Amino acid sequence: MSRSVDFLFDYGSPAAYLAWTQLGKLAADTGATVVMKPILLGGVFQATGNRAPITVPAKGSYLFKDLNRYARAYGVPLAMNPHFPINTITLMRIDVALSLAGDTRLDAYRTAVFNGVWAEQKNMGDPATVAAVLAPAGFEADELLEMASDPQVKETLKTWTQEAVERGVFGAPTFFVGGEMFWGQDRLDFVRSALKND
Repeated sequence: MSRSVDFLFDYGSPAAYLAWTQLGKLAADTGATVVMKPILLGGVFQATGNRAPITVPAKGSYLFKDLNRYARAYGVPLAMNPHFPINTITLMRIDVALSLAGDTRLDAYRTAVFNGVWAEQKNMGDPATVAAVLAPAGFEADELLEMASDPQVKETLKTWTQEAVERGVFGAPTFFVGGEMFWGQDRLDFVRSALKND
């Protein structure tokens, strides 16, 4: 039986970024296939009554210090984005569009966006900045915006977000191994164990 793990994410989450940096190692360690599923975190929060930790000042301050500890442990860059929170709806729609199209550039897109937000501190809510960040990865801004505006893409993102809520998701990143849910990038060891025992 082939193992797989669903990884539900939104580019606006620094914890999702950190988890994303570890997915290759997770797959190599377990032989599992990682299925990345874009969701809209704002929609999840609205549906569940949850809210971003940053909205609680003491919690937000502590959380980012803790995330920096993980970044150092993982050996990856992490910088608080001065433009946070970033409206990621267009970024998430583009991800869905590329996913639905089976576009071979999807990994390059994800790398450029995650790094743009959480390593390079770019304002990825600004169309001109997004265009500049994605151009080296071979993307044309007009093409991406056209893809993001497709009604099927918009509806698919809504559907995937609603399906996530129905599975019990209340934040990002969230992992599923079979029917078992793990929330947070700091649960990677549990995800790894579940995959090895699956």
